[in-house]
Amino acid sequence: MKALVMEKPHHAVVKEVPDPKPKPGEVVIQVAQVGICGTDFHIFEGEFLSPYPLIPGHEFSGTIYEVGEGVEGFRVGDRVTADPSLFCGRCVYCLTNRGNQCADWGALGNTVNGSMAEYVAVPARNVVKIPDAMSFATAAFIEPIACVVHAMNRLQLQVGQSVLLFGAGAMGQQLVQALSRAGASRLAVVDVSESKLELARVLGATDTVNVKEMGKLDRETFDVVVDATGIPSVIEQAMKYMGKTAKYLQFGVTPKTAQIRLNPFDLYHKDWTILGSMAINHTFLPAFDWVKEGRIKMEPLVSKVIFLEEVPEFLAKSKDPELLKVQIKI
Repeated sequence: MKALVMEKPHHAVVKEVPDPKPKPGEVVIQVAQVGICGTDFHIFEGEFLSPYPLIPGHEFSGTIYEVGEGVEGFRVGDRVTADPSLFCGRCVYCLTNRGNQCADWGALGNTVNGSMAEYVAVPARNVVKIPDAMSFATAAFIEPIACVVHAMNRLQLQVGQSVLLFGAGAMGQQLVQALSRAGASRLAVVDVSESKLELARVLGATDTVNVKEMGKLDRETFDVVVDATGIPSVIEQAMKYMGKTAKYLQFGVTPKTAQIRLNPFDLYHKDWTILGSMAINHTFLPAFDWVKEGRIKMEPLVSKVIFLEEVPEFLAKSKDPELLKVQIKI
């Protein structure tokens, strides 16, 4: 089969590799659509937990191509998506509903070969059938929505709280929708792109701020501050807007070696709560239900669709600040 292989940092090629075969309890999915995630860029840059060589891709949809021994409830031709999480199910974290902190954590496209290929093998327990009315493009969004659902579960937003969100990319736009639906009063969004800020207003932001005009927020504080950029300098700046008893949520993925400065007296004196949100934690099915019922709009978030052969060049280019989600059509 044809697949995108990251052979080492900064080096990705499309080449022929052996077709996957389903082990007992697995299915092989013929991939239709794959989303390119910020984590994929971190893997390309050598800034994540991934081994090399690796076929990336963890946001995907397609049809079942082959069913392994012992699999029930699925048949060839079923339209599906899948949770990429590979939790051991035995460690203390898995047994206490903290699977995303599994002692042997893994994920398709992150630690084992993923879906930027014609076919991918997936544990059948991770697979979810999608309705005929749901497009493959929409189904490939369920994994990032599952990350948002986990973040919202971590945050426990109180109705009426004010929120400041840094980053209006594809994930930021999903957070805008989730935060507005969860009860945020004021929801201010910061970004460098006017087109992204305009979309954020359409999707639920009460006001938006271009980074060039951050003076507008001088002396303002918020109940909740969220970073969806993963940029250390932005994170340091974001924390300056935390009010007393505020919560801070780190949603954006940073390089492994990134560091920030934090005043520990402020943390103590202002009763701050600092939260992380790592990937998915048994939130794929709630995300699927959210998407199925049309609660989150995803159509405006797809900026571009490319083919597998175009991905190496796309990854190597500087990120276009105007792009939201880019998906790959296999």
